[in-house]
Amino acid sequence: MTPLASKCIKSFTPAVLGPSGQVTTPASAECRTSELTLAEFKTLTGKMDAFNPAAQTPAQYFGGTPDFRTNVYAGPTSGHLLTFTESIALFKQLGVKMTPELKSPSVTMPFDGFSQEMYAQKLIDELKAAGVRPRDVFAQSFDKADVLYWVRHEPAFGRQAVFLDDANVVADLPTFSDLVGYRAQGIRIWAPPTFALLALDGSNRIVASQAARDAKDAGLDIITWTLERSGILADGNNGFYYQTIDQAIKRDGDLYKVLDVLAKDVGILGVFSDWAAPVTLYVNCMGLK
Repeated sequence: MTPLASKCIKSFTPAVLGPSGQVTTPASAECRTSELTLAEFKTLTGKMDAFNPAAQTPAQYFGGTPDFRTNVYAGPTSGHLLTFTESIALFKQLGVKMTPELKSPSVTMPFDGFSQEMYAQKLIDELKAAGVRPRDVFAQSFDKADVLYWVRHEPAFGRQAVFLDDANVVADLPTFSDLVGYRAQGIRIWAPPTFALLALDGSNRIVASQAARDAKDAGLDIITWTLERSGILADGNNGFYYQTIDQAIKRDGDLYKVLDVLAKDVGILGVFSDWAAPVTLYVNCMGLK
């Protein structure tokens, strides 16, 4: 806790627990960077995005990190926060490409005269000011209007702009006609969650889904999200990311079966991962770039 807690939109509210200790109303709090100055923001440290819904105190609320993750980089000596401009400088120093996401604002836009279009333009302006080559950037957003803004107003960057798909189940996925429409509007990269791209054949083998085939037929490249976010796969019931193929997942090493189908059969352009080691091992072993 810091004195900045007083600036939170909603102060911490402890969980309401039932007679057996079950959570009937989860603990909550809402704090926004829009309520802070840059100097105040820089006094904070970062941590993994997690919370304890059963928390009775603010200190407990900051817990909740799953057992398969780590807090080794959280705390007062780690998690140094960067501005977007500072992150660009770091990425340039490291010689890596960049995938900045224009996060959906929690405030109503325009905010203090700052419109959504200005927000989308600001992201590109900071990249251009730092001399970043458009081919080294995959700007992304879940808001199609943001992606189309880049396509129309910053075509050099819009060429590699990524439209993130927030589908929760197969029924939410775009139709082939929708995908063709994306391409006709100038969107070149569609990025759904992994479950959208995978299915099981009659022999219970993991294969490319109909949506994956439709995207390719529509002329779209594909990036997907997110590996290493489902915990111990051998436990079963692996949730959101494995919902279309979970019955074929028997052990943790099956992650590589998933990755192999995504790479070879789906033909993804890239994959987001919370832990880069498995993807790096796969790419190096398979001689991929």
